[in-house]
Formats: sequence, C-alpha cells, structure tokens
Amino acid sequence: QVQLVESGGGLVQAGGSLRLSCAASGGAFSSYAMGWFRQAPGKEREFVATISVSGVNTIYVDSVKGRFTISRDNAKKTVYLQMNSLKPEDTAVYYCARAKEPYRLGNAEGDFGSWGQGTQVTVSS
Repeated sequence: QVQLVESGGGLVQAGGSLRLSCAASGGAFSSYAMGWFRQAPGKEREFVATISVSGVNTIYVDSVKGRFTISRDNAKKTVYLQMNSLKPEDTAVYYCARAKEPYRLGNAEGDFGSWGQGTQVTVSS
C-alpha cells in the first residue's frame, strides 16, 4: 500500500509563492497519474491539478491555470505543486493523491484511491 506524505505548506502573503511536495513510499509510483486536491473550511474537497505518468499531460482547475504548475520526478517518487501569485481564496488543506488505476488520467475524486494526510496553506491578504 502506497503512503503519501505532503510537505511545503505554510503561511504566505497574497502574491507570494509556495512549493508543495508529495513523497510516495511503499508502492508503485511511476505507473500512476498523480493529483492535487484542496479543501477549504466549510467547503467540499475540490480538484486542483493532475499529471500523467510521463508528466507530459496535465489538467488544472480553471481557478489556478497560469498560476500553479504540477510536476513529478519518478526517480524520486515525488510530485510537486508550484503555486505562484497566491490569493486568499487559495487557503485550504492541500492533499496529494495517486490514481486508482495505472496509466489512467482523470480529474475526479473517484479516480484517485490513495491520499496523503494533507498540508495547510494559508494566504493572508
């Protein structure tokens, strides 16, 4: 069973940047799409970004396009989320997730079967 551990969250002012990392262990990584989701207080968890096995294909929610970049390093079994031009509405707990099925790229919560514990991102105005 794969374990996913996020890091890199914190408090940042609006307009600033953060880079989240998610390290995988104990299971396959390079043959699975990876994704990032977030959950703000009082809201449902929402999709943020996903990346294919090769890293060539990515999908983003409209609200982060042009500001966030997802990437992966299969040798290090790590997926990243570079977040620039952060806004207060980006405040949330950010979760990384591994797809349920190998080589399948999706952006629905049900497409993912393994989740990290989350890392808090707070953007002050």
